[in-house]
Amino acid sequence: MNRKNKGICCIMMSAFCFALMGIFVRMAGDLPSVEKSFFRNLVAMIFAGIILFRNRIPLTIGKGNRLSMLGRAGFGTIGILCNFYAVDHLVVADASMLNKLSPFFAIVFSIIILKEVPKRYQIGCVLVAMIGCIFVVKPGFASTNTVGMIAGVCGGLSAGIAYTLVRKLGAGGVKGPVTVFCFSAFSCLVTLPLIILFYHSPMSVKQIFVLLGAGLAAAGGQFSITAAYTYAPAREISVYDYTQIIFSTVMGYLFFSEMPDVYSLIGYAIICSASIIMFLMNQKQD
Repeated sequence: MNRKNKGICCIMMSAFCFALMGIFVRMAGDLPSVEKSFFRNLVAMIFAGIILFRNRIPLTIGKGNRLSMLGRAGFGTIGILCNFYAVDHLVVADASMLNKLSPFFAIVFSIIILKEVPKRYQIGCVLVAMIGCIFVVKPGFASTNTVGMIAGVCGGLSAGIAYTLVRKLGAGGVKGPVTVFCFSAFSCLVTLPLIILFYHSPMSVKQIFVLLGAGLAAAGGQFSITAAYTYAPAREISVYDYTQIIFSTVMGYLFFSEMPDVYSLIGYAIICSASIIMFLMNQKQD
């Protein structure tokens, strides 16, 4: 198997793990999103800490990267909280699709943060993706969970900013495990006081195991996607990350008997089409 095929396998494994994480988050029941976020990031922090220790990677950021790391951690935490809220209040596939708007938001914020000038087809794909987002969100429809939809879009937007800052940190020489550890530790420190402040009832043993499962699935997704991008560049394999929508739809139906409505399916098709077009145009540019 060549490196590109290995990258495709890894990114599809990542998509499966993140879809499974969404199912575990929903299965945890009516716990606040901050508690779910805490457990998800606690597991990721432990895994990242083990990698740092085993590979003797120093936990250094550098003066010029501190503000970017704070932004990555802050927006990453907001993104997870919004995504978990959306998973709890929407069809799982809808929440996953809205979170997958992050690459398009990353293009927008790369103009502001990285001073990159997008190509015309990239701007066009962003606009097409926004049209698809409208079909998923369905503004003005009485049956739509407006708060959940807004949370889903905000989650994708925050993740887009966070991923842009990850690129900036990578260019600044910050190692990937250091970024994961700092982000996870920051998120745990921020959410812990909120858990104590809004504590209402103890978690059951089942909920603890389900949340640990969510954390393990998230860690599996994070390490799989990191491995994927070491085998092949994003422009060659990123489109396969959208298989998460397929996994989320199938799992949502199997575990919760959920099925996206026709408007959501149209939105999925539009957003995935925009991603495929951007992928093919990137290949052509290369």
